[in-house]
Amino acid sequence: MLSSQTYRRIYRASAWYDIIVTWPFATPITFAMVWIIFGHVHAFPGLSPMPPVNAMMVLFANFFGTVVLIWSVLRLRLNNPVLGRYDAVGRMLFSLWMINALMHGATPLLYVFLIAEIGWGIAQALPVKSPLVADENEHAIG
Repeated sequence: MLSSQTYRRIYRASAWYDIIVTWPFATPITFAMVWIIFGHVHAFPGLSPMPPVNAMMVLFANFFGTVVLIWSVLRLRLNNPVLGRYDAVGRMLFSLWMINALMHGATPLLYVFLIAEIGWGIAQALPVKSPLVADENEHAIG
C-alpha cells in the first residue's frame, strides 16, 4: 500500500508527464514539428514512412493536446488525489485505444506511449493507506 504522500507524488508526476508529452499536440505548428520528428525516428529503424498529415488529423491531435493539457493543469492546481483515480481510468481507456490501433497497423512507436500509459494507470490505481482527500490548500473552482 502507498502512503498518501507517495500517492500525491505519483499523481502529480503523471500530470507533469502529460504536460511534457502532450503540449506539442496542442497547436498546429507544434504538431507539425512533432510529426516531422516522428517521421525521422520512424525511418531510423527502417519502418515504413509515417502517413501524411491532413487537416482532420491535425484537428483531432490539437483537440487531444488541448484537453490533456487542461486536465493536467487542473490536476496540479486542485491537488486532489481523487483526480488521480479518474486519471487511472482514463489511462486504461487510452491504453485500450492504443492496443486497438496497434492491432490495426499503427506505428510500433506507439508501444513507448502504451507502456507509459499502463504504468501511470497502474500506479494511480494502487491502494492507499489513508483515505484520499484533497490538500488543505485545495483551490476552489470559480
